[in-house]
Amino acid sequence: MTSRIRAISAVLYVLIVMPFGILMMYLFQNAHRKVRRFLALTFLKLFRVKVQVQGELDPSAQILIMNHQSFMDVIYFEAIHPNNLCWIAKKELGETFLYGHALKAPKMILINRESKKELIYLLKEAKNRLENGRMLCIFPEGTRSKGKDKLLPFKSGAKFLVEHFGLKVQPVVFANTRKCLNFEKMEFLNSVFDVQYLPAFTPKDNPNWYEDLERTMQTTYQALYVTYPKGSECTEK
Repeated sequence: MTSRIRAISAVLYVLIVMPFGILMMYLFQNAHRKVRRFLALTFLKLFRVKVQVQGELDPSAQILIMNHQSFMDVIYFEAIHPNNLCWIAKKELGETFLYGHALKAPKMILINRESKKELIYLLKEAKNRLENGRMLCIFPEGTRSKGKDKLLPFKSGAKFLVEHFGLKVQPVVFANTRKCLNFEKMEFLNSVFDVQYLPAFTPKDNPNWYEDLERTMQTTYQALYVTYPKGSECTEK
């Protein structure tokens, strides 16, 4: 019951606060990162979200490649990352009224991943965001996983972007965020989740770097997955 009440409270927070945030982002385009950080950080503090962090965040990276389980993945990075993030998301997410404007106001990149014609659009938009000092964020699985013991197979979009622009990559592995917050089932257990930053790198002479990265992230994820349930040791936000 507590989990459902907490989930309802989180939905109410989004429904009440997001329209205000969207309005502020449209009115003050140069300040949309500050608006997003404030709203996300307020969410973490209001609901006393607990996270255990391993590794070091590298602000010089140009793209974050991470697995995806929950909306908590986005909230967490919007709250704590020092850079102006640009999420690459499915085009249909932009068609919903409220969340669509939350993506469009700060100029996130929305693409139809099933259309090869979208690659030209993706390159154009990614180039624009990079030139404006923004960090790209992409989920190589292409959708949310179920939080089980294996990541979903990686799609080629992230590889294409990294190789085309010669980007510095920071891989990130999330574990247990779906158990922490699952809006689909209206569950918000608020259990501790893990974020592990892997060393940032720029692919150069390894043509199989993407396949190697997928294996490394899978191995890292499984090592985190088998440790649950966690104890009380965590950083509370």
